[in-house]
Amino acid sequence: MTHRIILFRGMNTGGVRAPVAEQRTMAKEMGLTNPRTLAASGNLVVESGKATATLEREIEAAMERTFGLKVAAMVRTPDQWAKLIAANPFPKEAAAHPSKVLAMVMKAGIKAGAVEACRELAAEGERVEAVDGVLYFWFPDGQGQSGIFKKATPRLLGMGTGRNWNTVLKLGEMVGLPSA
Repeated sequence: MTHRIILFRGMNTGGVRAPVAEQRTMAKEMGLTNPRTLAASGNLVVESGKATATLEREIEAAMERTFGLKVAAMVRTPDQWAKLIAANPFPKEAAAHPSKVLAMVMKAGIKAGAVEACRELAAEGERVEAVDGVLYFWFPDGQGQSGIFKKATPRLLGMGTGRNWNTVLKLGEMVGLPSA
């Protein structure tokens, strides 16, 4: 049995709510062990021997049964998370301003043309790179001011969910990865 990081798309935004204590209870009822949450924004860490794709399907079904929510879940192993951290194309920016670097974990890959479209939407200084199916963003003025962030949708990018670098590193620590 090993850790699994579960990311929910759009949790606690736009009226999509599932209290974290109830998410942990749901995970236990599913037979997942040691469920822990990080913030109230769709981050759940559990221990499970299930394959990521199987766990994604099961957790999405449980969210719909338990909360009446049809939300996308992205599940990653500690090894996948370590590779995501190591692949960050903006390490200097992440070290200096971790809240302004975002990793977008994709459910089924990045849509063709997504990176180019983001670059066209980018405000001055914003950058985007795709590495191993993850979109990495640098928002020097923050996400709230971003031309990309305001206009990029799943239709443009593919289904995914973003976490700022602070959250990426905290989730890594929760599954036993060394602190960066």
